[in-house]
Amino acid sequence: MDTPTAKAAWNANYGVVGSGDRRLAFSRQLSSNATTPRLARYKRLEVLAAFTNALFLLFLSFSLAVEALHAFMQDESEHKHYLIVSAVTNLLVNLLGVWFFRNYARVNIVYRNAEDMNYHSVCLHVLADSIRSAGLILASWFLSLGIENAEVLCLGIVSVAVFMLVLPLFKATGNILLQIAPSNVPPSAFTKCSRQIAACEDVSEVWQGRFWELVPGQAVGSLSIRVKSGADDRAVLEYTHGLYQDLGIQDLTVQTDEFVGPVS
Repeated sequence: MDTPTAKAAWNANYGVVGSGDRRLAFSRQLSSNATTPRLARYKRLEVLAAFTNALFLLFLSFSLAVEALHAFMQDESEHKHYLIVSAVTNLLVNLLGVWFFRNYARVNIVYRNAEDMNYHSVCLHVLADSIRSAGLILASWFLSLGIENAEVLCLGIVSVAVFMLVLPLFKATGNILLQIAPSNVPPSAFTKCSRQIAACEDVSEVWQGRFWELVPGQAVGSLSIRVKSGADDRAVLEYTHGLYQDLGIQDLTVQTDEFVGPVS
């Protein structure tokens, strides 16, 4: 028999929403961090900002490729002296910005939170602008040496470099916004957890499992469990939470329904 203390502790961890269906939520975070899911929703704005920045850089890469193709077809390569001073100044300013964001000046980076993703996108933006300025300077130098199609070559290299630089960030932000399953957890692990829960004596069926990253470093999920009539679903919920907590699912919402057999 449950003691009043145990029952109070359970009620503090699991909140019953409504009287008709029992939707029970559990989080391994402390009660003082109860507002974390709400704050995480606003943190998704930083993910959206990083995605927008990455999308802009992809368009920049595409425009550089089109410009290189146009220069090759029209044979418009020329020594643009008036752009050298602007390019050198721009490169120096951007290198200062890269130094300021030097902790994020990597292509593949582990995002601990949404701020890391946003700062990384800003750093890549500055770095891509630096590469573009360096390419312009290099093209002017090659043209001064009499190398034909130097502008086409440099624009093509810069276009590919910017594309390869921003592609990992574009994928990471897109997966979060599309609510793709966390990449650090293999799909077989989720399947194994569902089978372990379904194998419990008091469980009749497990379905509608959905898991995704709300923001970098915070994985959430929802699950529906049908328990047998008269079964104690508290033990099932604790067991379920323990399994997914080991996988890194920090906030798990579980909906339980009581299975009613056919009336004879």
